[in-house]
Amino acid sequence: MSMNNPIADMLTRIRNAGLANLETVEIDSSKIKLHITEILKQQGYIGGYITQHHQGRGILHLEMKYDAHRRPVIRGLKVLSKPGRRIYAGFENLPSVRNNYGTLIVSTSSGVITGAEARRKKVGGELICAVW
Repeated sequence: MSMNNPIADMLTRIRNAGLANLETVEIDSSKIKLHITEILKQQGYIGGYITQHHQGRGILHLEMKYDAHRRPVIRGLKVLSKPGRRIYAGFENLPSVRNNYGTLIVSTSSGVITGAEARRKKVGGELICAVW
């Protein structure tokens, strides 16, 4: 079965793992998924990750992170750009996520970075997803 939107699949796997209270989740690896995972780690949404190669393909193992009441730290994920409808914004028009309590992930000419970093660097780009 072909996958039309691998980023949406990644975020859905993370969301489902949190709802099922799983310790880890496996995701097929790619460069953009690795960059998104690094941002999630830096922002404190996941505990950690490791990359493995199995039968010629890369696999990301993400360690889910939970609060003291065993609720997932990631309360919500939203895919913004889709293959059929890409969404772009300049740095002055980047939306805030949950009144700046969430994180916007943007693909720019400087790489995949957070919305706050894109504003600071004054670069716009494709809005990938929002995490809160």
